[in-house]
Amino acid sequence: MKNLFIYLWIVFAMLCACACAANTEITAEDGGKPVIVCTIFPEYDWLRQLLGARADEFDLRLLLHNGTDMHNYQPSVEDIVTISSCDMLAYVGGQSDAWIKDAASAAQNQNQIVIDLFDVLADELLEEELSPGMAHEETAETGVVYDEHVWLSLSNAQLVCDALTEQLTILDPEGAQEYAANNQAYQLELQALDEAYRQTVDTAARTHLLFGDRFPFLYLVNDYQLSYDAAFPGCSAETEASFETVTYLAGRLESLALPVVLTIENSNSDIAQTIINNSSVQNVEILTLNSMQSITQEEIDAGEDYLSIMEENLQTLRQALN
Repeated sequence: MKNLFIYLWIVFAMLCACACAANTEITAEDGGKPVIVCTIFPEYDWLRQLLGARADEFDLRLLLHNGTDMHNYQPSVEDIVTISSCDMLAYVGGQSDAWIKDAASAAQNQNQIVIDLFDVLADELLEEELSPGMAHEETAETGVVYDEHVWLSLSNAQLVCDALTEQLTILDPEGAQEYAANNQAYQLELQALDEAYRQTVDTAARTHLLFGDRFPFLYLVNDYQLSYDAAFPGCSAETEASFETVTYLAGRLESLALPVVLTIENSNSDIAQTIINNSSVQNVEILTLNSMQSITQEEIDAGEDYLSIMEENLQTLRQALN
């Protein structure tokens, strides 16, 4: 029923968008600047880095800029108009933003450039998985379901930045050399941070993580051959863990003598604390890894970027593994 409601809303919004777009050019109010729309923060920040000094020549927009999680996002008519009319659109391509494919397919801008991260990373996609003890919703879905959180792999970030650079060059051929140079410099930073992660894991006291929360870090742990337990899958809407899940995770905390239980950003840590309370392990800390699913404009204005957040995650990971 929920999916049907969302589908009908999208159809209605698209009809309104077509009516609005017939009389509105999205670039007109911005002095003719090309409009680039990104659904999530990592795409937005990667493009900021690649545009570099030419960023002021573009209207770069982040669709989910108010802290809204992409799994819970419902588009407005204005969003549909924006997506339909923009010059370049970057989105993830998973189930949570399937509505964007419909909006892009009916784009008023016939020259629109579209970057689907699932297409770019087709050979790197990982299937969603359920670890032992993990609570999950029973669904009637069939077929392969891929984990959407592709941006939490630094190697994936390198591949996407190459693809974005290629598409920026198509959008603005005059900036080709500058975009290539910016990409080369940024790739070195991504590679250096990737190597720092590898060194941290290689010298760590343990290689197992326990999440008292959703688990959107499948790509990250896969990159560095880490193992994990978690309360819910990354895209779960569940907020309360079952007795069985808490008991299982508390047992794992005890048997592995882990010093840290992890949560993700904006968590109230209730489940993590319940797991600790149901174990006999002492002096366990609750730490947070940031999955960048709900970055706010205030955080962006304060200077947060993809690399700084991944560096903060590295410090947390180092503590959790030692």
